[in-house]
Amino acid sequence: MGCLVALWALGRTRQWRAAPYVFIVVVLWFATVTSGVHASLAGMLAGLLIPAYATRRHKVVEARQLFRDFWQSPSAASARAVNRGLAQGISVNERMHEVLRLPTALLIVPIFALANAGVDLRGGVLADSFRSPVTWGVIAGLVLGKLLGIGLATFFAVRLGAGRLPEGVGMGSVFGGAALSGIGFTVSLLIISLAFGSTSELGRLATVGVLVAMVLATLLGWSIFKVAAKLWGEETADLPMLLTPPVDPEVDHIRGPEDAQLTLVEFVDFECPYCAHATGSWEDLRARFGDDLRYVVRQLPHHPHGPIAARASEAASNQGMFWPWLDFVFTRQHALERDDLIGYATDLGLDVDRFVHDLDSDEVRQRVERDLASAEASGAHATPTFFIQGRRLLGSYDARALTAALETSRRGTRTKQIPSSS
Repeated sequence: MGCLVALWALGRTRQWRAAPYVFIVVVLWFATVTSGVHASLAGMLAGLLIPAYATRRHKVVEARQLFRDFWQSPSAASARAVNRGLAQGISVNERMHEVLRLPTALLIVPIFALANAGVDLRGGVLADSFRSPVTWGVIAGLVLGKLLGIGLATFFAVRLGAGRLPEGVGMGSVFGGAALSGIGFTVSLLIISLAFGSTSELGRLATVGVLVAMVLATLLGWSIFKVAAKLWGEETADLPMLLTPPVDPEVDHIRGPEDAQLTLVEFVDFECPYCAHATGSWEDLRARFGDDLRYVVRQLPHHPHGPIAARASEAASNQGMFWPWLDFVFTRQHALERDDLIGYATDLGLDVDRFVHDLDSDEVRQRVERDLASAEASGAHATPTFFIQGRRLLGSYDARALTAALETSRRGTRTKQIPSSS
């Protein structure tokens, strides 16, 4: 209990160092084992108490300044400051997850499965298993219990308005996933060892049930997905990958030659701290590709001041000032109230009366709504979201990653242009 209270207190104080959490968790594990309580409970409770929070933008900015200090005056002290600043920007939970993910998946879980799933099938154990209510109880719990429990709970939650399914996911996918959850064997084997003892007769019968349930759950899930695809058109639960509609020079905001070899589309929010204009990625890309790249911006306002800032940019666009407005306002993300935006229009030399009129006009609202509809149809649900040559970029979106993706796309384009020797 003392360890759990200490973990809670560390989380409340936003302690960013991982070492105190690791030390307390080790003590918690030994204390739990010594008490006779199963040590898995220590891991579950510790996982809940180690804090997880979204990346804090001001910490990222501070880390950038620390790296700049290191760049200008490299030393051991400044290197330690950079490491400390980077760590403070990411939650302890996320950092520990990154470190433990591969060892857990590649070492710990396989060892656990091999150590707990072995059953000697000689001596008629398999035949005895299929006559045992324990085996069939385990099979029913994993195959039917998971399917009905997860599937029906989700169905009624959606119908009653308690939540909604993610974009691209239908009820067929929910029930298919519910069926596949019967494959999970680690906790099942743990419960068997706690209830019966893994080497006892009942333990062997229950373990056979877990192994049989894995096979049946796989077949049931596969069948449900097939039926859902055929009857309800649920062929994929992934978000759309292609830009819809394609870039239209008559409508879209384009920087660079309209016939450039490469096209980069970014869905932005003027309050987004990680968009290319906020991080400086766009400047790096422009310096790297020059006129080989056309850059297209579409609106996806989802931050508190995003909608009015998006309309303001379109009002500026009506006076031919979209790109100057974009460059100017992205350096002032901290001040996006209505009066601030009107002040920026004055600073940029816009016709302020026309700007204010357009800011609330139906034409401008419809222009922003067009981009919102495009974001939904294209699978963009947050900013920034990038599309390279019309395909959504997955993974990192720093300047280095964007440059690599654009270069790969360019090589692919050149390859397609080479005539076949045949």
